[in-house]
Amino acid sequence: MRSPLEPLYRASLWLAGLFMIALLATIILSILGRQFNFYIRGIDSYAGYFMAAASFLALAGTLAKGDHIRVTLVISRFAGKSRRGLELFCLALAVLISGAFAFYSVKMAWWSYKFNDISTANDATPLWIPQLAMALGTVIFCIAFVEELVLVLRGKKLDGQSSEISHTE
Repeated sequence: MRSPLEPLYRASLWLAGLFMIALLATIILSILGRQFNFYIRGIDSYAGYFMAAASFLALAGTLAKGDHIRVTLVISRFAGKSRRGLELFCLALAVLISGAFAFYSVKMAWWSYKFNDISTANDATPLWIPQLAMALGTVIFCIAFVEELVLVLRGKKLDGQSSEISHTE
């Protein structure tokens, strides 16, 4: 079954990939700077921002593909209604936690924007800019968990999820 949200997850993964490339570029520039005696102000901070952006934006896409470490090791020991109940409980808990994480990430980015919060490092970047990627990533991650919960409630499984332990565990 193809998800109608798959283009959103794919776009998020592409953005994560672009931030990984930007991270690589900043690391290479930093290495070259040490070798050839030049310094780009704030390059270490930007490497951190790019790494965080890549991590958060990749969350939903990897969840949708079944590449997250899941609790299938425990759930696979159950069968029938108890297994379904445990799956629903875990997914509902994941929706609540990811929803809270998304809410507070968006709130943090908003307050950073509203109060013009600036990085204390020597890059002096307005913090809402890097926090925006985290907020976007957590919101899409929560959407992915909601979708998975709805699918399980409707008695369907996701493409990447099987009754066996996932290949990534």
